[in-house]
Amino acid sequence: MTERRPPSAGSAPLWERDAEIATVAQTLDVLCADQSSAGSVLVFRGEAGLGKTALLSETRRIAERRGCTVWSARGAETLRSVPFNVVRQLLHPVLLSILPEEAREYLGDWYDIAGPALGIADPQEDRPDPQYVCDGLVAAVRRLSRREWPLVLLVDDAHWADQESLRWLAAFVERLEDLSVLVVVGRRPGEVSGKSARHLEAVAAAAVHPVRNLSELTPDATAEFTRAALGRQADDAFCREVWAVTAGNPYETVELLAKVRDSELQPVEARAGELRALNRAARGGGLVDRLKGLGLEATQFAWAAAILGTGITVDMVARLATMDADIARHCADLLCNARILTETERPNGTEREPGELEFVHPLIASDVYNSIPAGVCTAMHGVAAQIITELNRGAAEAARHLLKVHPDDDEELVEQLREAAREHLAVGAPDAARRCLERALEEPPRPEVHAHVLYELGCATLLTAPAVTIEQLQSALSMPGLDGNDRVDAVVRLSQALLHNDQLEEAVRTVEAEAARHAAGSQRMRLQAFQFMWEGIHSETVSPARSRRLAELAGTCTGRDNAERALLILRGFDAMAHGESASEVLELCDRALVNGRLAPGLGWTDREWGIELLMMLGSAYAYADQLDRAESLFSQALRVYTSAGWRGGHLSLANAFLGLAYRRQGRLKDAETTLRDALALAERVGRGLPLYWSATCGLVDTLLARGRVDEAWSIAGKYGFAPPYPSTIVLPDIRSVRGRLLLAVGRTEEGINELEAAEKTATSRGGHNPVLAPWSIDLAKALAVSDPARAARLAADARRQAERFGTDTAIGEALRCAAALETGRPAVQLLARAVTYLEASPCQYEHAAARVEYGVAADSVAELNRGLDLARACGADGLVAQARQALGTGRAR
Repeated sequence: MTERRPPSAGSAPLWERDAEIATVAQTLDVLCADQSSAGSVLVFRGEAGLGKTALLSETRRIAERRGCTVWSARGAETLRSVPFNVVRQLLHPVLLSILPEEAREYLGDWYDIAGPALGIADPQEDRPDPQYVCDGLVAAVRRLSRREWPLVLLVDDAHWADQESLRWLAAFVERLEDLSVLVVVGRRPGEVSGKSARHLEAVAAAAVHPVRNLSELTPDATAEFTRAALGRQADDAFCREVWAVTAGNPYETVELLAKVRDSELQPVEARAGELRALNRAARGGGLVDRLKGLGLEATQFAWAAAILGTGITVDMVARLATMDADIARHCADLLCNARILTETERPNGTEREPGELEFVHPLIASDVYNSIPAGVCTAMHGVAAQIITELNRGAAEAARHLLKVHPDDDEELVEQLREAAREHLAVGAPDAARRCLERALEEPPRPEVHAHVLYELGCATLLTAPAVTIEQLQSALSMPGLDGNDRVDAVVRLSQALLHNDQLEEAVRTVEAEAARHAAGSQRMRLQAFQFMWEGIHSETVSPARSRRLAELAGTCTGRDNAERALLILRGFDAMAHGESASEVLELCDRALVNGRLAPGLGWTDREWGIELLMMLGSAYAYADQLDRAESLFSQALRVYTSAGWRGGHLSLANAFLGLAYRRQGRLKDAETTLRDALALAERVGRGLPLYWSATCGLVDTLLARGRVDEAWSIAGKYGFAPPYPSTIVLPDIRSVRGRLLLAVGRTEEGINELEAAEKTATSRGGHNPVLAPWSIDLAKALAVSDPARAARLAADARRQAERFGTDTAIGEALRCAAALETGRPAVQLLARAVTYLEASPCQYEHAAARVEYGVAADSVAELNRGLDLARACGADGLVAQARQALGTGRAR
């Protein structure tokens, strides 16, 4: 039990909290000792009234006595729908203390991303990706935190924090290893579910000490506190009854003893029976009775304060309660004297607004709010929304009140909620936008507006919940209201959601059916382009007949609009994938550009066409040996998505395809770094999605090229790089990479089976590009000993396909394969020709490999040394080791 006796009843929650206070002090010792110390997290968890708030207040006092800066925030039950509420509270002191230009300087590139979420900058034109906003907030708080040392962040009632702030908090505490900050969190067990629960679990997992679960006061502690509050005359029986009535809950003990003092009850056994009635008066219905005892006006004042939840001032309450200012001030005094409200505490150095109030305890705020009659509560929320609108604070701020208003066929309310949803999306809070639009649907909207609200709801969830998007867009399309371009946009969005939800066949059917409804023209051509696009990335069902239809349609296109440009890109990609003439592939792709650049409306962030089309364009260039153009396109995607705040799947794919370009160029170290970034981003979006496979496959392929087989195998196991594969095509070819991996680790039979499965897919497609899907080359090498006749046929087929495609890389790789099946002079001659082709190719890793193989076959020190130099430049450690071994210890440079 705490040795120092608290001077007043208000300190009861700190009784028997020696261990927790010692932990705080110890952690602050570490924080204050060295500015380079790592940050840390403390989590205090306990049921309502067990003293979490008191512990955080004590933490503040201890920290401030040691010279720490303290930023604090508190979640609130009625404010959970307000995005970024808690993180804004935390940064309120520092944001008030610096000028706007200073904020821009501190936040740098993150200002335009994090600024709108913090309320210090106007939103950008494009909707930011929620993950990027979260990353921006992490970066912003990290940069602002470095201004203050030692710094303590307090988050009370985290179970009531808004989801966006919890997402930020979980991400922030994961990155404290190089930031000297103490984060202290108070929360109740349970109370939350879904994403918010997962975020709180992540915070707890980052705690430097085990989560401290607060317990009730013991009978002895309760007796000591009772005597400290009422006097030594409090007898044992009375003290035991105080403990029994409150169950050792510190908050209830404080309130009960205050009632005992107010009623002048003698603390003796004979009067102990009256404690239960007094306790009931302190909470729930008793609190309501207490409010009534203060009068109707004081009750209305308390209700209005509970409705506001935050920013409670006498003036705002008076306006909401339609109350005279003098009466409002009198009511505030009454409620403060009754320990229901209190003046807001502000950190040292920050000013409190005149008349700013808060509830003494969150439990009181909840009890008061829950006591408001339903009809009155709804009406007051409506009035609060109206006041906020009149004050020009924006639809998003009014939305939390509008969400509480009962549906009443109100057209204006629907429009307000739609506007609030747009404001939420503009700052990266799609879940808040979803809540507004779902509430708008309950109103309900007018028939001619209903489908548009559903469409907006579907678009709001596209980045976060593809399955929900599908349901909403299908509903929107099933009713009247969406016509012309709006309907086509909705169909395209639906097909994209189906694709990202791995429902590719349904995505194809959706655009195909809609295209059949339209006469010839730009809308139909756009839908046909999406149909061919989704079919083109389907890993199993791309038939020769489909390619013929696409070739016929693309043959009519001159590139006069984006629908025609899209078809030209799709035809170019299809021709590349099937190994048709590379020169024709490049001619088709070039016709889709305008003066060598992407056409207006066909950029990386233009929503009309989406990312997939441009990824196909870049891939066609990459495998047709135009790697500079591919790198330029994918680098542009990376820059555009970064500056636009698209931090999720789009940025992951941009990294993955830029990594593919680096891998093709032979820049293996750059490829590995970029692909690891892609995989980290893909992990946030969710495993099993096509973009996740692209990042994993590319990384495994790159590690194999670097000669790090064990690491490639480990990555494959960690990230599930094994069947079943996604229904979409993956670049590089997933079965070829998996087969090569299995061969590399000695699982030859499994590797051959995987490559034979790739062969069957290529046969169903009517041909393949041996550079895009090099299964035939790898399979020929694997069968060289066990089935040389079949190996020879495969090598001959790969060579024929390569010559048809016509790039230096394709022909050089086919010659390397043929040489692997020969010995002596024939092998040397084939490798000499392979080196000639690959020297002219932009693929430096393949060139290096051919040089080393040629040097070995020809026993040429000069060729081995040239191969060694190339391998070093590529970062191909395995190839370097192979060259050194061939050179011999005495001859290696």
